Amino acid sequence: MAKASTEQSGPRHVAIIMDGNGRWAQMRGRPRLFGHHAGAKRVREIVEACPDAGVKFLTIFAFSTENWKRTQSEVSGLMSLFQRYITGEAKALKENGIRVRFIGDRMRLATKLVDLMDDLELMTSDNDRVHLTVAINYGGRDEVARATKRLAQDVADGKLKPANVDEETLPKYLDTHVLPDPDLVIRTSGEARISNFLLWQSAYAEYDFLDTLWPDFSAEEFHKVVSRYGKRERRYGGVKA
Repeated sequence: MAKASTEQSGPRHVAIIMDGNGRWAQMRGRPRLFGHHAGAKRVREIVEACPDAGVKFLTIFAFSTENWKRTQSEVSGLMSLFQRYITGEAKALKENGIRVRFIGDRMRLATKLVDLMDDLELMTSDNDRVHLTVAINYGGRDEVARATKRLAQDVADGKLKPANVDEETLPKYLDTHVLPDPDLVIRTSGEARISNFLLWQSAYAEYDFLDTLWPDFSAEEFHKVVSRYGKRERRYGGVKA
């Protein structure tokens, strides 16, 4: 468990549940995919705002394991949007020092999309200015289940002793094993739930639930939310000295 801290520093790792694209579009009399396209454009602005905000790691929730329940046209449109976004942003991401990673179960994704994801990860692997992690076909429970299967296999193969399994063991099998846990989780659109996002990793994260719909979430508001974090006292279960 992390030690108590009273340092008033900003968050190093921010995770965002980018909610409200569909409602944003419907309020304007447009189809939901119009909102998703607007939301994708917003991602670049927030990524570019990270260095000045002191944020080294940014993780965004792009598509959940539950999102397959949406209409076929919306799901297909989102998958096409992901491909276009990767293709269109790859050069800028590399040149701006952004390292990109993807988390989630890739088995259900189209081969073309997975290939683009792999290529972008490799292309940006030497970058270190900002670490952008995109969660696609991701669910916190699914991630823990997949990690547990890998852990159990290592036990069965004799690579790991059951007696040595503790709360420090499982994170090594999670999709995020190379990342620090998020310090701050932001959700836009007025909903106050975590929606199966980074369940294990966010055990001690601060949360900020905003009424702003994602396509309206500006770099200025991002800076304000990050600044508010620095005024919070994080005790990690301890008490103030």
